[in-house]
Amino acid sequence: MNVEQVYKDANALLDGHFLLASGNHSSRYLQSAKVMEYPKKAAELTDALAEMIRENGIEVDTVCAPALGGVLTGYELARSLDVRSIFVEKKEGGMELRRGFEIAEGEKIIICEDIITTGGSALKAAKAIEALGGKVVAFASLANRGFCKRVGGLDEAKSACALPQDIPLFALDDFTFEMYAPEECPMCKEGSTAIKPGSKS
Repeated sequence: MNVEQVYKDANALLDGHFLLASGNHSSRYLQSAKVMEYPKKAAELTDALAEMIRENGIEVDTVCAPALGGVLTGYELARSLDVRSIFVEKKEGGMELRRGFEIAEGEKIIICEDIITTGGSALKAAKAIEALGGKVVAFASLANRGFCKRVGGLDEAKSACALPQDIPLFALDDFTFEMYAPEECPMCKEGSTAIKPGSKS
């Protein structure tokens, strides 16, 4: 599967001048919500991701996604794996499980995002799950921004990767884009203004 082409076909691989959640700037941006608009295409993507997870012998009881961005991907991955789907929500300094969701002691859980950049949100989700007695057996996403090493990927983990190295990360492809601190951004120096296309804009 050509994942980059899937993003392009959905107009989800954007070119421009973007302000990222990290505060850095980039000329390219992945908008996974545009890919997940189409249930059949979403199913193809998460079926492929589920197959990678099965091939590596990962046993899982539940998929947990950080809200809001990961919820659709997490739900579809749970469907592909035929397991339960839950999500955690932001609270100050971290994330927590709400809405009556419960975790059994030792329950095997995959943390699923639409995109893994440094893995900060996924790590907060994992800590919330582990605090309730769950066992995080893997991380998963449609796309990996290249900071963390995925199973089968060529990129090595960068120092900015927040995910633990002893828990596997599964993703369909690596997307490594140049990022710039605002004061070093060549697009800013040309007079362009960064826009924030994500869910928080």
